[in-house]
Amino acid sequence: MAALKVLFIGGTGIISTACARLALARGMEVHLLKRGGTSPRPVPTGAVVHLGDIRRPDTVREALGDEEFDVVVDWVAFTAEHVAADVELFAGRTGQYVFISSASAYQTPPARLPVTESTPLRNPYWAYSRAKIACEDLLTAAYRESGFPVTVVRPSHTYDPTMVPFDGGWTVVQRMLDGKGVVVPGDGTSLWTITHHEDFARGFVGLLGRHEAIGEAFHITSDEAPTWNRIYTAVARAAGVTADLVHVPSDAVMALDEEWGAALLGDKANSMVFDNSKIRRLVPDFDHFVPFERGAEEIIAWHDAHPEAKVVDARMDALMDGLVATFRVPPR
Repeated sequence: MAALKVLFIGGTGIISTACARLALARGMEVHLLKRGGTSPRPVPTGAVVHLGDIRRPDTVREALGDEEFDVVVDWVAFTAEHVAADVELFAGRTGQYVFISSASAYQTPPARLPVTESTPLRNPYWAYSRAKIACEDLLTAAYRESGFPVTVVRPSHTYDPTMVPFDGGWTVVQRMLDGKGVVVPGDGTSLWTITHHEDFARGFVGLLGRHEAIGEAFHITSDEAPTWNRIYTAVARAAGVTADLVHVPSDAVMALDEEWGAALLGDKANSMVFDNSKIRRLVPDFDHFVPFERGAEEIIAWHDAHPEAKVVDARMDALMDGLVATFRVPPR
């Protein structure tokens, strides 16, 4: 049987690199459409690279010629205009089009937990999530009206060793190392599902080429949902320090910085726990998750090996200084 021929638009991102590596390891013929440039993650060995800009369809047509694919995955579509262009480019040229949506598109805050794929899509706080919902709406219409073979995948917070899972990135870890207070949203007890990139890849690659996935949506997340307090503490422990956690209402962050606040109120400030029954029914080996304590150790080890990535955002650092000064609870 011929190998599954897969095109990743993107393919060297936090999630997509692990997916490309696993698809190759499972014998798939993996093609990447890239604009060029550098990435902290190299192109996986064995992938075929095509140079073209998905925002310029003429360059895509030139790069791909008349090639057809069993599966096309767009990792970098964020607006309805992006997916409309994809429908025009790939209708009749692929047996499955996979759109990478976001679990933040689900009802926020959720009316009940765990979240399932039938949970309504509604996020009044975050424009990013509303744009993903608009993409899903357009693709659902294309499936219903013309049979465009879409599968929607909704990742939650997925990380790899290059990614510090906090707003501000390494800035937060550096504050820990310097003994400074770090801003934790709310009281730090909300439950937050955080997924290792290799765990996500196992579920994702299992969907590729599956006719049962056409017209369906799946979230792919860990079963682990630690509190934010535990997430911060795990990173600090991996870095060899004790974190000074300062709990700050998300509304206060929003009042100070709208973009940061929207990401909290529209996503991280809410407990999010997911029911993975649907993906498991189709991909039974989606299991055995990497615990975040081990993931935190990978993050610190990678940054220690790449000191150039230990970048402190001076603006975020100053914002955190102000919030810590305002909301630190004085000792009794």
